[in-house]
Amino acid sequence: MTGWQMVAVAAAGFAAGGINAVVGSGTLVTFPVLLAVGLPPLTATISNSLGLVPGNLAGAIGYRRELRGQRRLLVRLLPASILGALTGSFLLLHLPASSFEAIVPALIGLAVVLVAVQPALQRALARNRPPTDDDVEQHIGPGRMAALLAGAYATGSYGGYFAASQGVLQIGIFGLLLRESLQRLNAVKNVLTTAVNGVAAAAYVVVATDRVDWRAAALIAVGAILGGYVGARFGRRLPATFLRTAIVVLGLIAIAVLLSR
Repeated sequence: MTGWQMVAVAAAGFAAGGINAVVGSGTLVTFPVLLAVGLPPLTATISNSLGLVPGNLAGAIGYRRELRGQRRLLVRLLPASILGALTGSFLLLHLPASSFEAIVPALIGLAVVLVAVQPALQRALARNRPPTDDDVEQHIGPGRMAALLAGAYATGSYGGYFAASQGVLQIGIFGLLLRESLQRLNAVKNVLTTAVNGVAAAAYVVVATDRVDWRAAALIAVGAILGGYVGARFGRRLPATFLRTAIVVLGLIAIAVLLSR
């Protein structure tokens, strides 16, 4: 990579770290940039997942206040998310590269649609969700817990295979099953996403070291740490429409780049 390309990758990591902390779908920023600097799709995905983990952690720490009263829920959901991450990373590493290149444009397209319709989904959830006391964990029956565990496993599998819009999927699924504010749902999303990306990244390092571009991963990590901190601290003040539009545009660019390869 040239000097300017390295700057672009680090800047993409910063943007993705901030977006992941506030909205989710930061991979739609970093993935097109990694493709543009010449990384193959599989290498770009693995390096991106590894690089974004520190930013995910920074965002999760930044939202620690919204996690109050949700420890029991997280303890129950984390194993399902981790198992899903292992499933997704296994699929990524064992499916033929040609299959991955064929699937990724469709996954990005799905992520773009999810990001675009997120405001309508959030408004619908807000209308149907009564307020709760942040200090008291809500009672969750067996049926709803089973659905939450299935959702955690499914989104973990998706995140282990391709991280884009994992958080949007989590908020959509958990928002239908939990009577929580969107900010508290976002805090849960940040913790689960950190776990999924961390487990998937560890699996990649152990069994697919040759497919990691360490320079790209390090540049993304440095940017993502700063972005995650800034996103958790100030991101709520930024216009959501601006962030959402940028994500959709970059996602469409990523699809165009992949289809033209």
